[in-house]
Amino acid sequence: MVYGNLQAPCAYEGMKDAFTQKIQNAFGVALRKHRHALGISQEELADRAGITPVYVSLLETGRRVPTIVVVFALARGLGLSAGEFVTEIETGV
Repeated sequence: MVYGNLQAPCAYEGMKDAFTQKIQNAFGVALRKHRHALGISQEELADRAGITPVYVSLLETGRRVPTIVVVFALARGLGLSAGEFVTEIETGV
């Protein structure tokens, strides 16, 4: 897998892709769960986090990988610490 000009050092390329997808899916599930628990729309969460509603949708459906800045912004928008949010995602992986 190539990131910019760097080749990711992974001997098991297919496994890495499967693991990445698993993380993306767990992130999306946790994001949607917390957003629904607060009773807010994707638009409201996007506004709170300073991102677009389309990006929230892509994250919730596991089609994008957020930057660490976006993870922190979303956690704050959900009323969580980034650590709480990441721990929950990790348990879903």
